[in-house]
Amino acid sequence: MEEVKKVVGRNLKYFRFQTGLCQEKFYEKYKLNPKYMACVERGEINVSIEFLNNLSEILEKDITDFFNTSEERIIKEKRIDSKKESYMT
Repeated sequence: MEEVKKVVGRNLKYFRFQTGLCQEKFYEKYKLNPKYMACVERGEINVSIEFLNNLSEILEKDITDFFNTSEERIIKEKRIDSKKESYMT
């Protein structure tokens, strides 16, 4: 089973991408520390339930959505990542 913090980070990244804002603009808008949030998105650190609750309110998601391991979402995320890579090259 995948590590919970990696699942949470991947879902956060997916939800942030859905807002249409890049990392920098999203975290600036909501006054979140970009370095800390990058670590969260990479699944490197644990976050509190309270923090996840705040993010769920910002993103208008249910807190349980951060724990979703749906294959469909993983496939969509891989498409998003491949699009970002093609823009960078």
